[in-house]
Amino acid sequence: MQEACLKAHAGIAGFAGGNARAWLLTIVRNASYTWMAKNRPRSVVAVGDLADLDDVSPPPDNDADSPEAALIAKANSAAVEAAIARLPQAFRETLVLRDINGLSYREIAAMLDVPQGTVMSRLARARGLLMTELGGRHEPA
Repeated sequence: MQEACLKAHAGIAGFAGGNARAWLLTIVRNASYTWMAKNRPRSVVAVGDLADLDDVSPPPDNDADSPEAALIAKANSAAVEAAIARLPQAFRETLVLRDINGLSYREIAAMLDVPQGTVMSRLARARGLLMTELGGRHEPA
């Protein structure tokens, strides 16, 4: 994070306006990939903080405050986190940026340096893969 902040500070003169959050997240993303390339084995690549899924989870029902309901909710959350972690890197990255971090298609396209249509395609494929993998886990309501 410090490296990304230093790079952002050094490059502030090159900021052309627009969305500062997307600009900074691009610097953070590139700095993290640089660090991972130097310090991590190639087989391990994590994108986004899967703990952020707790922030987008629906609020618990008042009737479902039983320990059993809490255990089921925790298991479902763990299954979603594991399914996201198994997605291919490009799909996982796009899904996390859109559905967890709430960036727009345009912001993600600028950040990843891909066309906006590619972002939409990757997001649709990522969601489809998640639905396929988690489809057998849904309980009837």
